[in-house]
Amino acid sequence: MSDSTSESRLFAATARTFLDKTAPLSRQRALHAQGRSYDPTWWRQAAELGWAGLLVPEELGGGSVSGCGLRDLAMVAEEIGRSVAPGPLYAVSTVLAGLVDAENAHEHAATVGALVSGERIATWAGDEPGRVFRPHRPAMTATSTAAGYRLNGVKDRVEAAEHADLILVGARTDDGAVRQFLVGADTAGVTVHPQDGIDLVKRYARVEFSDVEIDRSTVVGGVGQAGELIDRQTQVAITLACAETVGICDAVLTMTVEWTRNRYSFGRSLASYQAIKHRLADMTMWLHACRGIVAATVQQVATRDADAAMWASAAKSYLGEHAGPLLQECVQLHGGIGVTWEHDLHLYLRRATLYRNLLGTPGEHHQALFHAASTTEATP
Repeated sequence: MSDSTSESRLFAATARTFLDKTAPLSRQRALHAQGRSYDPTWWRQAAELGWAGLLVPEELGGGSVSGCGLRDLAMVAEEIGRSVAPGPLYAVSTVLAGLVDAENAHEHAATVGALVSGERIATWAGDEPGRVFRPHRPAMTATSTAAGYRLNGVKDRVEAAEHADLILVGARTDDGAVRQFLVGADTAGVTVHPQDGIDLVKRYARVEFSDVEIDRSTVVGGVGQAGELIDRQTQVAITLACAETVGICDAVLTMTVEWTRNRYSFGRSLASYQAIKHRLADMTMWLHACRGIVAATVQQVATRDADAAMWASAAKSYLGEHAGPLLQECVQLHGGIGVTWEHDLHLYLRRATLYRNLLGTPGEHHQALFHAASTTEATP
């Protein structure tokens, strides 16, 4: 995710400074104690730094530092991982990834501007209950009406749904095609049910749509474009979750190395024992591999490479298999203190565990990789 330009380094440093000042780990604990997810004022400050507009072209009010918005956004995600900060950055960015690529993007220009400025919040409802992650095959229906469509169905594990002004949903129309709609959260028939989660501040919800009447202005994208937009949204969402997980692993491993250097047993620091050196070396190797595969994924998704989906699945499955064990190893090396509420390790472990099971499990992405490898013809 790193970029060698001075502008990008300054951008990453600014993001880290902002998070250190406004979103330290103590702040996450305070929000949890208050039953809150994030502070809207804090999010508007983050939006003022340009975070929400990194995937948006300049003509729609956005812009990036390096010229590659996804790379800049991945830098922010990694910094967020170091403090497991709150906020709807990924929810908003995923929706914007679809809106700016839509054939009718100009019709949603005002909404894009409001999301970039932090005035409004949007989230993508791509998951449904009782099913594997298949946003391309929604069970939700969109029945044609004189004015537009009538939505019926349920979406599950929708990030920041309690705070969202708009919800991007996919549904199957009368002719069997899939289309996406940007629905106001306060529309009659939309009901949000908060769900318990493992993370201290990340909030998700089940959203029910019961005879929700919407007009045609809510449609996102042209006829037949939904699959392309959903691909893009999925790849961006996975990339950001993986980039944050890299930041989490980096922060925890750094914390653990420092602990083993300062903790003594029988007159020697723990880091001096060969067995512990080997464990730290293994974890360092996993971290470098995680960082490498995510950096490659950022590049492939940013350039819209034909193999971008395969790279996203590879990153999601690899981090799903290695980030958890890495963090658990760090917990074990801390000894008894590592499993206490007062220590910060579990805050990181919670966030990484959450991401492991969202946007498709490692097993589901293994299957996607196998299918892609099985259906790809060998180059002569």
